Amino acid sequence: MHILITGGAGFLGRKLGSALLTRGSLAGADGRARAIERITLVDIAPAADLGDERMTSLAGDLGDPALLDRAFKGGIDGVFHLAAVVSGEAEANFDLGWRVNVDATRALLERCRTLPAPPRVAFASSVAVFGGALPERVPDDQVLTPQSSYGAQKAVCELLVHDYARKGFVDGRSLRLPTVTVRPGKPNKAASSFASGIIREPLSGVEAVCPVDASTRMWLVSPRTIIGSLIAGYEAPASACPPSHSVNVPGISVTVREMVDALRRVAGDAVADRVVFRHDPAIDRIVRTWPRDFDAKVGHALGMRTDAGFEAIVRQYVDHDMPR
Repeated sequence: MHILITGGAGFLGRKLGSALLTRGSLAGADGRARAIERITLVDIAPAADLGDERMTSLAGDLGDPALLDRAFKGGIDGVFHLAAVVSGEAEANFDLGWRVNVDATRALLERCRTLPAPPRVAFASSVAVFGGALPERVPDDQVLTPQSSYGAQKAVCELLVHDYARKGFVDGRSLRLPTVTVRPGKPNKAASSFASGIIREPLSGVEAVCPVDASTRMWLVSPRTIIGSLIAGYEAPASACPPSHSVNVPGISVTVREMVDALRRVAGDAVADRVVFRHDPAIDRIVRTWPRDFDAKVGHALGMRTDAGFEAIVRQYVDHDMPR
C-alpha cells in the first residue's frame, strides 16, 4: 500500500506518518488491512529526519502537475489531504487561500480520478465551515454557514470530496477537525494559533499574548488524539459515513480561562501569569464565528475518541512534545 500525505512536512503530517509506520497497515476500501509499503510526504518545503526507508519527502506546490506526477508515480492507494493555507492567512490573502485550499484540492482529486482503482481520500476539513447563529451543541447534520474565507474554502472542498465520491472517482470522506493544541514550534498565521501559544510560550519562559477574551469558548483536541481520529476516519467503511461524506471530529469544549487554569495546575502561578490579554479585533472576529461545542455522534460511532480534559492535553505536551 502506498499512502500520500499532503502537508506532510508539518507537525501533524509528520506525526501521522510516524503513527502509520508504527501501525504498519491500514484498512482499505474493501475493509481488509493491507501492509503500508510506502508513505510519500508532500509539502511546500521538504520534511526532515524521516528516519525510515519506507517514507519519502517531496517539496513543491501541490497545484503543480509535475509535482503530482512525482507523487503519484507507481500509483496511490490512499490520501490524507492535510495541506492548507491556515485561517488567518486565508482571510488576509484571498487569492492565495482559494488557490491553495480549493484549486490544489481539485487538482489532487482530478489526479486521483485517473487511477485504475478509486483511492480512499481523507480530507482534513475544519469546524470553520460552520458559523453565524448556531445551536449550543452543533449536530452532525448542521447546515454549513461559513463566516470566513477559510471556512468557505473548506466547505467548497467538502462538496468536491462529496461529488467525487458520489461519482465513484474516490472513496472520500471529509473530517472536520477541532483546533489542535498544543502544537510545538513557532506560532503560525492561523487565527487559532494563540490556543497553543498561551500554553507553549509560558512553559518556555516567554510571555504569551491572548488576543481574545478569557470567556471565549473553543472546540479543541490534542495532537495525539487527532492522529487517532484521522486514522479512524480513514479506515471507516463508506457505508458508515453520512450521505454528505463529512464527519464532525470529537473534541472538548473549553474556555480560554479554563485553559489558563489548567496550565496553572500543571506548572504553577509564575508560568500561568505569563499569559496576558491584549484584544485583537481581527482575530477575535474570526474566532467568534466558530462553533463552541458539538454533538459528534457519528465520529464517536466511527471509533474516534476525546481527550480526558484540557489538563490532560497540557500534560501530554509537557511529556511528549515540549522541547527539552
